[in-house]
Amino acid sequence: MEFQRVGKIFDPRDYPLLTELREYAQSPQAVVFDDRIRIFFTTRDRDGTGMFKSHPAYVDMTLDLQHVMRVSDKPLMKLGERGCFDEHGIFPISPVRVGKQIWAYTTGWTRRKAVATDSGIGLAVSDDGGETFIKYGQGPVLGPSLHEPFLVSDGFTLQHEGRFHMWYIYGKRWIRSDEDSPPDRVYKIAHAMSDDGRRWTPTGQTVITDWLNIDECQALPAVVRHDGSWLMVFCYRHATDFRINPARGYRLGCATSHDLVTWVRSDLTLTGKDELPGWDSEMQCYPHLVQVGERLYLLYNGNEFGRFGFGLAQLL
Repeated sequence: MEFQRVGKIFDPRDYPLLTELREYAQSPQAVVFDDRIRIFFTTRDRDGTGMFKSHPAYVDMTLDLQHVMRVSDKPLMKLGERGCFDEHGIFPISPVRVGKQIWAYTTGWTRRKAVATDSGIGLAVSDDGGETFIKYGQGPVLGPSLHEPFLVSDGFTLQHEGRFHMWYIYGKRWIRSDEDSPPDRVYKIAHAMSDDGRRWTPTGQTVITDWLNIDECQALPAVVRHDGSWLMVFCYRHATDFRINPARGYRLGCATSHDLVTWVRSDLTLTGKDELPGWDSEMQCYPHLVQVGERLYLLYNGNEFGRFGFGLAQLL
């Protein structure tokens, strides 16, 4: 698949977001309305210890994704109570229309002591077009289990033929590059199904084959119907030395399927000149597909995991 770069279209530093939330617009995920496109993303602040917390926000853009119309000025939902799966952050938030509502499948995360973090997938519901959300409960609708014991997150959901399908990631293991390094996670993309969007049955299978090695990390799947089949985009990276080494950092991948179960992996290419350092010259990550009429767009983050906003590409 070949996408033509359009460029960066949103930088959180240009807008007065939530108090002191001026950096990071991670994991842009869109809902298309008649007169605008609402793009949900995650921004950050710091708690009293100087550690980051993640909060969902949104930006409304014109249907051609060229102009910002409005940026949210308050949190879309509260973080979890003490000890809950989303106590320290919500990242990302994946919206899906269900009737007149918008259901958001949230990744809640909490810090751990032996390893950096753990996570689960929650559900929140909006009756006002995504202005505010009410959580379905304090716990996750899909979380760690017998064969997926940690790091269940990044749930992308769609409805097809009366059933809900979710693609998400789950942790396989924690590894160290050397004895003095903190452990790094390894995670893969899996598939679950549900009749009501609340009770989920994982299939127990990894759906995307590894290209780098068995410790390849795969994240943020997104799926649309395209050209008679299903198209998935995601990002992948090496498990270690990925934060500041561009050769091992996130890049974009894709796969196609005729049945939503079996996926054939292929290359995803961004054409056009890389932007200057500070945008996407070193990293491309957290992709999302947006169908607007006959056009298929790709939203994605660049360097430093979306610290300076997100950009746009269009399918050629």
